[in-house]
Amino acid sequence: MSGQQRIALFIDGANLYATTKTLGFDIDYKRLLKEFQGRGTLVRAFYYTALVEDQEYSSIRPLIDWLDYNGYRVVTKPTKEFVDSAGRRKVKGNMDIELAIDALELAPYIDHMVLFSGDGDFRSLVEALQRRGVRVSVVSTITTQPPMVADELRRQADEFLDLSQLASRIGRDPSDRPQRAPGEGNDRPDRPRSPQQQQQPRNGALESRYGIRQQGADDEFDV
Repeated sequence: MSGQQRIALFIDGANLYATTKTLGFDIDYKRLLKEFQGRGTLVRAFYYTALVEDQEYSSIRPLIDWLDYNGYRVVTKPTKEFVDSAGRRKVKGNMDIELAIDALELAPYIDHMVLFSGDGDFRSLVEALQRRGVRVSVVSTITTQPPMVADELRRQADEFLDLSQLASRIGRDPSDRPQRAPGEGNDRPDRPRSPQQQQQPRNGALESRYGIRQQGADDEFDV
């Protein structure tokens, strides 16, 4: 690929998290950014996720804050709660429209869109970008059963990048995970926390899952 091409990344946060969790590795977002900076001129790197606003502590908030200060454009919106026909409580947080609008608006200024999602609903968006002369790569995986990427999306893309083959370049090194002391690791969001903990929540979680070098207890983000 030409080093002069203008690239934009569009990351469907929930979809990417589900895919990497299935594949058994964690994204190092520093390395991900560096990987695509080396492939051309990186114009934008968008990350999309919905947030549950009524939670006192959101486990994804530290990630969002870090991304926002380190080269990513983070796009969020509150989730919506509803009850289905069977009386079950459901939480909805679809970011497809926000991603599609941003991609179409940015299309005149880029040569290559890299979409981190396997959602088949994006097939029409990919086709629309291609009509505008933008090359589109889709990043997901077909190595799982069933595949995490919709067949129609993979066929529409100019290029399909299997996330399992990118793991060595954008994945977090397992040796970076801090060791827990005996009995450590049961700190959950509903446990009372000190003012200092509330101000700097779970820095170790950033280190362990996203390759952000800080000290603290380990945790997981539910993206």
